[in-house]
Amino acid sequence: MPGFVLHQGAVVLCAHGGQAMPTVPSPTVTVTGMPVTTFGAPYVVAGCPFVPPAPGPCVTAQFVTFSTRVTSNGQPLLLLDSQAVCVPTGTPLLIASTQTRVTAQ
Repeated sequence: MPGFVLHQGAVVLCAHGGQAMPTVPSPTVTVTGMPVTTFGAPYVVAGCPFVPPAPGPCVTAQFVTFSTRVTSNGQPLLLLDSQAVCVPTGTPLLIASTQTRVTAQ
């Protein structure tokens, strides 16, 4: 199913409200003037307020679903409906907003 392509300016949050940012966006492809994000490189989570005794706040996240047909530099693109898992909590990332002009499948 097609979905909007994630880019560096997308608002992505951990389930607890921490801000997630891509570590390595793909500079060769841009949408709305910003690099797209691809599968492979993790996201870094900052400001996660989750502080139980264990496992601690979200630190990084790795996407587990991605585009099946469109790539940038050989890496599949991330889409609005892509799913990610935070480390060490195991909770999901929530994509709050992204660009709405370019879709991929």
